[in-house]
Amino acid sequence: METSSDGRRPPAFPLLKGQKALVTGANSGIGKATAIGLGRVGADVVVNYVAGRDAAEEVVREIEAFGVRAYAHEADVSQEDQVVDMVSRMVKEFGTVDVMVANAGLQRDAPITEMTLDQWQKVLDVNLTGQFLCAREAAKEFMRRGVVPEVSRSAGKIICMSSVHQIIPWSGHVNYAASKGGVQMLMTTLAQELAPHGIRVNAVAPGAIRTPINRSAWDTPEAEAELLRLVPYRRVGDPDDIANAVAALASDLFDYVVGTTLYVDGGMTLFPGFATGG
Repeated sequence: METSSDGRRPPAFPLLKGQKALVTGANSGIGKATAIGLGRVGADVVVNYVAGRDAAEEVVREIEAFGVRAYAHEADVSQEDQVVDMVSRMVKEFGTVDVMVANAGLQRDAPITEMTLDQWQKVLDVNLTGQFLCAREAAKEFMRRGVVPEVSRSAGKIICMSSVHQIIPWSGHVNYAASKGGVQMLMTTLAQELAPHGIRVNAVAPGAIRTPINRSAWDTPEAEAELLRLVPYRRVGDPDDIANAVAALASDLFDYVVGTTLYVDGGMTLFPGFATGG
């Protein structure tokens, strides 16, 4: 692939050329891969983070290597004023928002009898309220601007990062599973409300992905073998698997896809325990 005199390389497949994307929780794991993946296909990207500025700035540098623009923005997505400021700054610096990827999420695990209200509330605040706030601010900008045909067939795209646990119960993680079940209904209701305005709302639901948040589930041969019992495709996913799904879903290739959850899970939602009759 050719590079310019400053060493930058053009997007390999400019699905989102000229579009402006914001990815929350983008300095590690799935968010990092997604932010880089959107830059790879031509988008200018805002890299949101709540802690770890150095890591966020490294993601910015990786995105800029594709010849697009990027910057890091610190914000806690559970805080309304910080989300409003983040989107307002993006509109000032990039002109608009075309793609909002509401990815930021966390876990605070405990059995129900030991789970504190703080553990419950923190997960709901970030995983669910955070997505609501990001979607709301993006929708305002999409509706203000409307469709720009030379950029995209839609007025804007909101992609909610969900989980297979929006439909698969998960003992010991009731706050996380409840938050992702809420994301599913948040997404479909927003899709119904916003589709008449030319706004597409969808979700990506990862299964078992190699990220720091779940390292103990895959970082030894024994742990990986146990995990793969739940994955019919017999491999643990990589963050790029999610990034590729987000990029495609945000593009006009998927323009008629509205209110859908794309499961990227190697078949985890196929209930593999029943493959031999249960």
